[in-house]
Amino acid sequence: MEFFCYHRDRPGSLALREELLEEHWSYMDRYAKELIARGPTFADDGETPTGSVHIVDLPDPAAARAFAFDEPNYQAGAYRDVLLRRWRNVLGRTMWDFPGGRTGGNRYLVLGLGEGPAADLALPLDREGLVAYGPLLSDDGDTWLGTAVLLRAPDPDTARAVLTPDRYAAIEVHDWEFGGRR
Repeated sequence: MEFFCYHRDRPGSLALREELLEEHWSYMDRYAKELIARGPTFADDGETPTGSVHIVDLPDPAAARAFAFDEPNYQAGAYRDVLLRRWRNVLGRTMWDFPGGRTGGNRYLVLGLGEGPAADLALPLDREGLVAYGPLLSDDGDTWLGTAVLLRAPDPDTARAVLTPDRYAAIEVHDWEFGGRR
């Protein structure tokens, strides 16, 4: 089962995150084979971290909750909240398989928080910049709750346009970059 996990930073937690960086990476190293995508999000200045994205393939919702809530930054209080949802890997690949590579161009996390009937279940026609794409689902996988996308795009407005705007209660766009050890 695939899960989307987005830890949002608590304001003022940058020093704590920096202090725990090796612990965080070591924790994620234990899930290297299960990770589909990962990486930090940033404020508009492109430098201040605002969160941490992990898309991971785990056996069940209990394992996903353990993954999210045992994470060192979460345990230390660096995160203010966690969005954890089932997810379906529509592209069928990891971020490391993205033909565009780790660098070059602007990268974004686009979160469409669902409302009503499911939307954007099929891949967009323009797939070139897609790093990861899939619906956010309930624990049982039966209810659509939104869509999560990692992509390369020229700007936030172009990134936002990957989703159908009137089908969501809210759409968030965050600067994002490939994570992990370099």
